Amino acid sequence: MTQDERDRLFAVDELVGFARAALVSQGVPEPDAALVARSLVEADQRGIGSHGLLRLPLYVSALRHGGISARPQLRFENADGATGRLDGDAGLGQVVMQAAVDWSLDRAAAHGVSALAVHNSSHYGAGQFWTDQLAAQGMIGILTSTTGPVTAPYGGVRTVLGTNPLTVAMPSTGDPLTVDMATSAGALGKVMAAKQAGREIPAGWAVDAQGEPTTDPDAAIGGALLPFGGHKGSGLSVLLEGLSAALTPATFAFDTQDIWESPDARMNNGHLLLVLDTGAFAGRSTVEARVDDLAGAVHGAGTDVLVPGEKEYALHRRHAERLTLGAGLVADLRVLARDLGMELPAPAETDGTETTAMEES
Repeated sequence: MTQDERDRLFAVDELVGFARAALVSQGVPEPDAALVARSLVEADQRGIGSHGLLRLPLYVSALRHGGISARPQLRFENADGATGRLDGDAGLGQVVMQAAVDWSLDRAAAHGVSALAVHNSSHYGAGQFWTDQLAAQGMIGILTSTTGPVTAPYGGVRTVLGTNPLTVAMPSTGDPLTVDMATSAGALGKVMAAKQAGREIPAGWAVDAQGEPTTDPDAAIGGALLPFGGHKGSGLSVLLEGLSAALTPATFAFDTQDIWESPDARMNNGHLLLVLDTGAFAGRSTVEARVDDLAGAVHGAGTDVLVPGEKEYALHRRHAERLTLGAGLVADLRVLARDLGMELPAPAETDGTETTAMEES
């Protein structure tokens, strides 16, 4: 095994700095680049590699070819009360979502609830990154989004739907209770990560172009992902598609050209962010205490039972300073670095016991 074929350990701060510099090289303002870089590395720290640095070459390519705007002119529409719309001007999804979160925090605090429908956006990374900000302020967050067309509805073989992620988070006195999930059996990014690592995907995730079940990530990319939970997951995915896109001019997945395939495509992703201020209901301290009671009951159901999000928060703390990246990702980032005239940070020293967050999740 050569040095380039091994997983490598890196300092987290240096990975953030590398990603930030790569985005700045494409004209992204420094504060926006820092935000996006942090969101990508945090996803890797939490074991969500499908939404981590794997996406950085994709973002750079879309910025270079025009699919994503480096300096979007965000515009709020009909947003004087507790509801509104946000035109993301084809900006980086993280930049658009930070504006959405900031607006929602202000409006939910004033009205008890807020609802913001977003259009003309792009991939915003892991949803947990956004709902964490809400939970820290005593807010409950419900977030969903359209994606490119990768999922067939239950009983079908045509890619009509996206992975249609859903993130729901409730604050507690400790870590929030957070569900952050694709409504496809597996996220497209996880299929891409498996392809990158030369691994098969789990059975039941996808069918090939002929509609036959497959564990080959290449065949899955050329075919269709499947919804989780059969007809139930499919029904949820269809409704999330509607909630994410029908309230605005956002594009449904079946009419979307994905930047994975065409980096010059403006995806016009739609997001919906619903926020509830716990202080406007039973009161923040009461709600957080009741969520603690719920978490305790779940933990008490068995010796190894976890509450939603618990594993990801634990991984984030474990990888607070150093993070191991898989060999395939390291190779791709080195290619990107050479293309940009940059250098990937030097690997940190390791005692040989480090594992990737993805391996632990």
